Amino acid sequence: MAKNIFLEYYTKQQFYGKSKLKKTIKQNSRILECVKVTAPIVDALKEAADNPTYQFHIPGHTKGNAIFKDFKKLVGEKVLNIDTTDEFDNLGTLHPATGPIKEAQELAAQAFGAQKTFFLLNGSTAGNLAIGMALTKKGKKVIINRNCHRSALTGLMISGAEPIWICPNRIEDWSIWGNIEASKIEEALKNNPDVGMVWITNPTYEGVVSDIKSISAVCKKYNVPLVVDEAHGCLWNFNKHLPETALKLGADVVIHSLHKTGGSMSQSSMLHIAKNSMINPDDVEKALKLLHTTSPSLLLLASLDAARATLQSRAGQALTDKMIKNAKYLRSRLDNIPNLHQLKSDFGYKTDVTKVFIKIDGLSGKRLESILEIDFKIEVESASDIGVLILCNLGNKHSDFVYLANALEKIAAHHYTDIYYLENRKHMPMLEPQIKMSLRDAYYADKEVIKKEDAIGRISAEVIAECPPGISILLPGELITEEHLPYLNDYETIEVVK
Repeated sequence: MAKNIFLEYYTKQQFYGKSKLKKTIKQNSRILECVKVTAPIVDALKEAADNPTYQFHIPGHTKGNAIFKDFKKLVGEKVLNIDTTDEFDNLGTLHPATGPIKEAQELAAQAFGAQKTFFLLNGSTAGNLAIGMALTKKGKKVIINRNCHRSALTGLMISGAEPIWICPNRIEDWSIWGNIEASKIEEALKNNPDVGMVWITNPTYEGVVSDIKSISAVCKKYNVPLVVDEAHGCLWNFNKHLPETALKLGADVVIHSLHKTGGSMSQSSMLHIAKNSMINPDDVEKALKLLHTTSPSLLLLASLDAARATLQSRAGQALTDKMIKNAKYLRSRLDNIPNLHQLKSDFGYKTDVTKVFIKIDGLSGKRLESILEIDFKIEVESASDIGVLILCNLGNKHSDFVYLANALEKIAAHHYTDIYYLENRKHMPMLEPQIKMSLRDAYYADKEVIKKEDAIGRISAEVIAECPPGISILLPGELITEEHLPYLNDYETIEVVK
C-alpha cells in the first residue's frame, strides 16, 4: 500500500520507467517512510512531554503526582505524564476536530479509503449508538442481522426504530451463524418498502464473511444506505490475502474496532463515512458529540493514530504478512491433529484466515478453554458450547503458534472428561425471535423480576447478550421459551414485562 503511494509520488516527478521506479523505491526506503508515515497526535504528545508546563487543569492527578504508588509503578511515570485530554498543550479538540486530532483523522480516512473518519473512545459501541441515533428514528424500519452486537440494538432502542430481523445462514455443525445472503436482504426490502437502512455485521465473530458487494448492489437498487459493522475486519485494507473491506465494496458507513485486531489500546475504534456515501457526516458527528466524553483521553486517541501509522509503515506491513503466515502455519498443523476440526472457507463459505475456530471431539468449547488455560497457560479469545476461537494477532510470535499447536496435539491425544454436556449448557445463541412488543416499548414498560423457570411464556424486558461475543439471547419485547433456558445457566432471575 505504501509502495503504491511511493510509485504515484515519483510518477508525478516524471520517473516514468517502471524498473527505474522499483530501483528508486529500494534505494529510498527512508524517504518512503518519511513520505507515508506520520502520527500527528503522537508527535504532539511527545512535544508536550518534552516541554512540560505548570498544570492547573484536569486530570487531577497532575502528571501522576497523586497516583497510588503501586499503580504508578505498574504503568510507569511516562504514561501518567501524558495522560491528558484535548484543548491543552496544543493537542487540538475532538469535537469539532482541530489541530493534530483533525490531522490524524484525515490521515486515517486516507489510509482506510474513507471520505471522513471519526475516532471513537467507547469502542465500536459508541459508533453503533451514534448510527442508531443519527440515522434512524422512532417507527422507522431497519433491516438488521440477528447476530448483531448488542450495541447496535441499544442504538435502536434509543431511537425507537423497528428492527426487521435477518437470520444469516446457519452452520449447524459448529452451532454458529454464518454468512448473510443478498437475496434475503432483497426479499426484506421488497416486503418493507419503508425501510430506512440496512445494517449488517461482517465478518461474524468467528470470521465468516458475507458477499458485501452483492448486498451493496441490492441496497443501491432500492436506494437504501448500507451500514457495515466491520469491527473485526480492520486489517482488511492492509493485505491482499485478507477479505476486501466494505469501504471498497459499496457500504455507506463502516465501523472498525482497531483495539480488537489493529493494535490500538482497548476501547478505541473508528467510524468511517465512505466515499460517495448517502450519509451526511455531520449527522453522525452530532450524535457522537452527545455520546462522547467531553474529556477525551489523548492516550487512546494517540493509540489510534499510532495503530494507523503502524499499519501503513513498512514494519507494519511486515507484521501483517507475518501474522498471515503464522495463521497458515497454525492451520496446517491443525489439519494433521486427529479428532480436531477447524472452521475453514472450503466448507462452502468464506472466512478470515486469521480467525481460527476449532473443536475437539468429546470436548465442549468451554472445557477446552479451561484445559488450555489451566494446563498450558493459554488464553483464547472466547469459547462456546462447541469450540474455541483463536485470534492470530499482529503481536504474536511464531513460537506462540508452535506452542499452541503442540498443546492442542497433546489435548487431542488425551482423554478429558467434560461436564458441560451433562449440564445442558449452551453459549452461542442460535434462536429465531418471537417478537411480541417493540424494543423500546418493552424496555420502558412496567417490569417485574421473576425466576427464570417461571418466565416461560412471558415477554422479556431486558437485554441478555453475554460478551464475548455480545450476540443477543433475549431482547426486550421477545417471547421467552423453554429453548432459551440452556443459554441462561448463569441467570437465576429474568426481568419481564408486567
